[in-house]
Amino acid sequence: MIAAIARPPPADHPVLSTLLARPGPAVMGVLNVTPDSFSDGGRFLDPAQALAQARRMIAEGADIIDIGAESTRPYGAPQPVSAEEELQRLRAVLGEVAALGTPVSIDSMKSAVVAWALGAGAAVANDVWGLQRDPEMASVIAAHNAPVIVMHNRDRADPAIDIMLDIAAFFTRSLELAARAGIPKSHIVLDPGIGFGKTPEQSITALARLDELSVFGLPLLVGASRKRFISSITPSEPDQRLGGSIAAHVLAARNGARIIRTHDVAETVQALRVARAIEDRR
Repeated sequence: MIAAIARPPPADHPVLSTLLARPGPAVMGVLNVTPDSFSDGGRFLDPAQALAQARRMIAEGADIIDIGAESTRPYGAPQPVSAEEELQRLRAVLGEVAALGTPVSIDSMKSAVVAWALGAGAAVANDVWGLQRDPEMASVIAAHNAPVIVMHNRDRADPAIDIMLDIAAFFTRSLELAARAGIPKSHIVLDPGIGFGKTPEQSITALARLDELSVFGLPLLVGASRKRFISSITPSEPDQRLGGSIAAHVLAARNGARIIRTHDVAETVQALRVARAIEDRR
């Protein structure tokens, strides 16, 4: 175990404070404008389809839309995408999605892409390498005074390690980088990176022991949607993992997650609200 529980500081960024002020977890809808996502296989690469999907998720109750233009699939071998190609995909949709009025986060590991997106309407940076892959990422985010989601990641899974100690050490390094760049602690959300650089068993462990990460005193985001660990328990393809995704997200919320990242917004919103109503009655 990592240590005792600490209370997150109040967020002082208006977007983040609004998300975290909700009685239950905020719901982040995933919008992949990529041809090779593991979960939706390029369904929203077309700008019109992407905008329609954003509208649909907002109507279903999404509190924030997470747009990504490069596959960061946690397994398999995604094709590398140049910053220019990533920007070309984003230019066609990001501004229009942001104009819908619901906050947008930019899911990118490239500081140049994040810089453009934060200047074009995105409100939050979502870095799957936790400020540790692109050396300019932390300074770009600080310069825009934006909140950041810091995700744990590894180049490859190692079944021999204690994954919770590894996550804790990674977050400690990320927070040092953030502080050095001038990112306020109250602008940071931590994501244990379910499925990224982890065996299925380690992903299950990270979900089961999520509350240990409260030692950092920061809000937690969990994205277990359609992840491979579900198939390790009950064999299934990504589009057949709704039940497992909901189970993981409901338990993550109970273990302290303040933001849930999902491909299936309507079902997740309903599940979280029902779970909360039952918990409130106890």
